[in-house]
Amino acid sequence: MFIETETTPNPAALKFLPGQAVMDVGTREFASPEAAEASPLAQAIFDSGEVVNVFFGADFVSVTAAPGADWSALKPQVIAILLDHFVSEAPLFASGTAAGITVPPEDKAVVEERPEDAEVIAAINELLETRVRPAVAGDGGDIAYRGFRDGVVYLTLQGSCAGCPSSTATLKHGIESLLKHYVPEVTEVRAA
Repeated sequence: MFIETETTPNPAALKFLPGQAVMDVGTREFASPEAAEASPLAQAIFDSGEVVNVFFGADFVSVTAAPGADWSALKPQVIAILLDHFVSEAPLFASGTAAGITVPPEDKAVVEERPEDAEVIAAINELLETRVRPAVAGDGGDIAYRGFRDGVVYLTLQGSCAGCPSSTATLKHGIESLLKHYVPEVTEVRAA
């Protein structure tokens, strides 16, 4: 087995590609060692050293190193952990924990949506799913919809995109422009 690595726009994060599916459905982010207890793989990566975020995508794992961490020492450790996991065909999640997409409290809507906005919200979600999510996944992350109210779309970047220096530009210039172009009711995109 060979695990490829790719850089991401976030200099603190690397994207690891094991050449097989990681998540069958959805994505999963672990922003702390406590959250990683649900996954032996995520927990092992956190235990390897200076890691502040582990993100599982469809066919990749993104790992974000702590400020000041040395990727030249950390990268071989992460690759070894991933190799051990995928070669042994160990389960991704601990038994008794929920696998797949999770909705922790911070993943819920940040605004109360109105029923009369349902058509606009559906158009926003369609664009996020077909145009934005694949591009963000290419950079080792994901995007979570948090709500729409009074022309404002609330989104959260996850994985390697969460702490990326260009995340504000991604939201404002990329995603906001796209949504405003196709959904005239959108006036702004804000990080939630």
